[in-house]
Amino acid sequence: MSFEDRSLQCSDCGAAFTFTAEEQEFFHSKGYTNDPKRCLSCRQARKAERHGDGSYNGGARRQMFPAVCAECGKDTEVPFEPRNGKPVYCSDCYRKIRLSRQW
Repeated sequence: MSFEDRSLQCSDCGAAFTFTAEEQEFFHSKGYTNDPKRCLSCRQARKAERHGDGSYNGGARRQMFPAVCAECGKDTEVPFEPRNGKPVYCSDCYRKIRLSRQW
């Protein structure tokens, strides 16, 4: 299959951008059937808007809850509300416990 550079119009900003033969070949190899709708800068802006600081909650900071590690007794914070009777571990102890269970 032969690909040639094509000029497309961005659906967000209206600017013309080039859909290169290399990009078309990549899209084809991935099985994509639609042309891109946005220019590179609008795609990057949209991605940053969706993912913010790398998290998938729009860049909002995750709420953290104070806890005491059940293994070492160190004060720590966890991304969930601890429940009575359930052990909570600091990141170091959690990592050790998780590794010991893998073997």
